[in-house]
Amino acid sequence: MNRSFHRLTVHALGLTAIAIAVVSAGSVSAASPEAIKSKPGELPKVDLSVYPPEISLTTAADFQSFVAVMRREDGVTEDITDKVRWSLGDDKLAKLDGYILRPLADGETTLNGRFSGTSVEVKVRVAQAATHPPVSFIKDVMPTLTRSGCNTGSCHGAARGKDGFNLSLFGFDPNGDYQRITREIGVRRINLAVPSESLLLKKSVGSVPHTGGKLFGVDSDYYATMHNWLKAGAPKDPADAQPPAVTSVAIYPQQAVLEGADSTQRFVTVATYADGTTRDLSRLATFSTNDASVAAMDQNGLATAGARGEAFVMARFDTHTVGSQILTLPTDLQYSAPEPQPSSYVDELVDKKLQQLRLVPSGQCTDAEFIRRATIDITGLLPTEEELNLFVNDVAPDKREALIDRLLERKEFSEIWAMKFAQLLMIKSTNQVSKKSAMLYASWLTDQFARNVPVNEMVHDLLTSTGGTFGEPATNFYEIERDTLKTAENVAQVFMGIRTQCAQCHNHPFDRWTMDDYYGFTAFFSQVGRKQAEDYREKIVYNRFSGETKHPVTNANVAPKFLGGDAPETKGKDRREVLADWLVAGDNPFFSTSIANRVWAHFMGSGLVDPVDDIRVSNPPSNPELFDEMGEKLVEYNYDFRKLVRDICTSRAYGRSTATNESNAHDSRNYAHATIRRVPAESLLDCICQVTESPEKFSGLPLGSRAVQIADGATSNYFLTTFGRSARATVCDCEATTDPSLSQALHLLNGSSVHSKIVRGGLIKRWLNDENLEPEVVLDRIYRRALSRDPSTEERESVKTLLAEEGAQPQAVMEDVFWAVLNGREFVFNH
Repeated sequence: MNRSFHRLTVHALGLTAIAIAVVSAGSVSAASPEAIKSKPGELPKVDLSVYPPEISLTTAADFQSFVAVMRREDGVTEDITDKVRWSLGDDKLAKLDGYILRPLADGETTLNGRFSGTSVEVKVRVAQAATHPPVSFIKDVMPTLTRSGCNTGSCHGAARGKDGFNLSLFGFDPNGDYQRITREIGVRRINLAVPSESLLLKKSVGSVPHTGGKLFGVDSDYYATMHNWLKAGAPKDPADAQPPAVTSVAIYPQQAVLEGADSTQRFVTVATYADGTTRDLSRLATFSTNDASVAAMDQNGLATAGARGEAFVMARFDTHTVGSQILTLPTDLQYSAPEPQPSSYVDELVDKKLQQLRLVPSGQCTDAEFIRRATIDITGLLPTEEELNLFVNDVAPDKREALIDRLLERKEFSEIWAMKFAQLLMIKSTNQVSKKSAMLYASWLTDQFARNVPVNEMVHDLLTSTGGTFGEPATNFYEIERDTLKTAENVAQVFMGIRTQCAQCHNHPFDRWTMDDYYGFTAFFSQVGRKQAEDYREKIVYNRFSGETKHPVTNANVAPKFLGGDAPETKGKDRREVLADWLVAGDNPFFSTSIANRVWAHFMGSGLVDPVDDIRVSNPPSNPELFDEMGEKLVEYNYDFRKLVRDICTSRAYGRSTATNESNAHDSRNYAHATIRRVPAESLLDCICQVTESPEKFSGLPLGSRAVQIADGATSNYFLTTFGRSARATVCDCEATTDPSLSQALHLLNGSSVHSKIVRGGLIKRWLNDENLEPEVVLDRIYRRALSRDPSTEERESVKTLLAEEGAQPQAVMEDVFWAVLNGREFVFNH
């Protein structure tokens, strides 16, 4: 083969990949303005909001900070707390200390603000103003240690502690921490006779050497809290008088659009307890940001704008993590919104986000690009020359919608999704799972998609399956993974997009899940039983109605509890039935959105939450409104995700060109342009077989079977392994990768997958010799089959030059052209 021609042709094709810079994604949630009042003759009203919307002060030690935010007509927000004229309806009940409200006497009043002709009122309630509550270890001391960083993974919260002192990570075990603080190393750590001489305090203020350095000063609230607790005798909260638990945490404002570098926004964070009381967390929450270059966040809750983009700032307190989105725009950015067009909910919500970011979307792709993109995405194959010609020449205005409808009816659509779920369910033969079991399990899954069984029914049947692994193939779900903890983790990750693994040993550091949540969820699977069937290769899965999960800290049995929900009654029931009913219910907050997010990621190149199986507060959706809406649509469609696929693939967002403009060149999360994506391993091999008419032979399958039809994950070949086929060793979506590598390029250039298939398929020989086609016509057929387009003038001239060389053999030249096209990036990428 003429390898020098490869270099020439690839250059002539102009096949270039587009590198897309990452823009941090965040959560969008519009603030709800307070009631605004204007009086006749005053200046026009402005959109002014004050946070928190209500203020409750309980006991003399309580206080509440507040913030005022103005939103301009163009959506830009400004922190105007220092520009508002503040007053109290009754200054005998509370007093203003800067932008903090403190209690004086019981009663109700209002915090009043006036700015630019607009007035706003916030209700203020004061109770127990004369009461000075004692310092609580759980409610006061533990939050102080957490805010100071004492129990982080890099300090005393490490598995083995630090410098001989060990605390539970982020305070998940307060009873153990109390024991270690008060009972270890005698009087050195705490000194109740002279509290200020306690090592706990002296190290914190830096008066003695401390690896962690100085954490706070002697004049701080943190020192006062610790000192007062020690002065009171370091009491432990009585078992029968535990402080109320934190039920929720809120951060305000929920969205900020900052204009210009160094502009700032102060955030207010409020905790609500089980007894209805609230608490200002500005000095106790731990603040962070997912992109400091866009919005830096200090530990006082002050965000400072940086480069243009999106960031998500978070506040963590107790087991709660909440966040707010910040959009940062350049000063005086020139932007003209595109003309409104008839929109589906997909385009309406995508375009809304683009307008917030001042991003101009790319135009629509060509018809040739669209049919190739959609056919690969929906069926894993290329459009035929006939399909291409018919579509491009069709003048019907709704031809793209009609194309999507035709593709969704093809069996290849079901096979693509059966393969994707087989990867997530780790279907393959092992020493534990027989080849027959794996094949039956895969066949069951394929049949579910072929019959268009609603996803909720399929998952319900899977989780509640009982019987032999041959007779009831879905029971292989419990045979592939026998570890109860792993089974619960897999269910959460695959069907809810939640990774609970961190909570096995400690409360999740970046999400809401605690050890109690982890083991409560695991308890649903603690009664799954397995026994040998008559055939030694088969196992029987059944419900034992016995077996409990023990909490590793308390060693007590843990009752089954839904993630983020209640503990249901399971006595006398199959716990899996109870869980499955809850999981697939229409009001479940996790299932439908997680499935919809996976579908979106397949067609758009990245999930609204990405990775798709790592949904958490600190990894928010780039477009939360669309994320929620797609979940609701899936429920509305009775979990028929063909309808959801149609919504996505008929949208303007899906049909956009990969070509970028000046405003959206760096966007990778808001779908202002289409994303160039490498074709997945199985589909890529199927496309090569299709275009060369040279089928692949897979072990255990007849010649001509497609790679997506491989049932047993243990069956593979060098091509599939090299191009990132899922090993099906874990449920992580990341196992199937489309990342490019040098070995992939070398295999295409020098391996047998391309060259031998071109020769073995014999298309070039047939076209030239049997059908007597001219080389120019053969060139057109190669390009239309592989790239769904005609060759450019430059490409035609390059081929003519090669054909005109002395001694050139048309068949050899055209085979080289075919080889070069299949090795080009334009072929292996969907665009």
